[in-house]
Amino acid sequence: MKTEAGEVAPRRSKFNATPTVVDGIKFPSKAEAARWVELKAAQEGGSIFDLQRQVRFRLDVNGIHITVYVADFTYRDKHGYRTVEDVKFFPTPAYKLKKKLMKAVMGIEILETGLKPRKQRKRASGPPQEG
Repeated sequence: MKTEAGEVAPRRSKFNATPTVVDGIKFPSKAEAARWVELKAAQEGGSIFDLQRQVRFRLDVNGIHITVYVADFTYRDKHGYRTVEDVKFFPTPAYKLKKKLMKAVMGIEILETGLKPRKQRKRASGPPQEG
């Protein structure tokens, strides 16, 4: 797509996320960049260690390669337990499948950060109406 001046307009991301650079690293969203800053601070504070980005997990079933899941972050807590984390606002069907495969194949639960709680519908107040 071109602008009125004939320049190529920057391409918008799939979920209108704003790419952000922190520590010389380009993140696909402000939320992921902000989470990186939080996790780096936690690592510097000593509550987590071995912080990594974009860790790939090969998912095979019965010796057949199915897909690869790429975690936004992995890290270990002070007891050595590994956390696999993904910053998500709009889980896609592909992500939901990979999340299930991670649990079934690798025994790993993905910690999802960034999800907003769904708004509950307001119910009519007062006594039930008779029909």
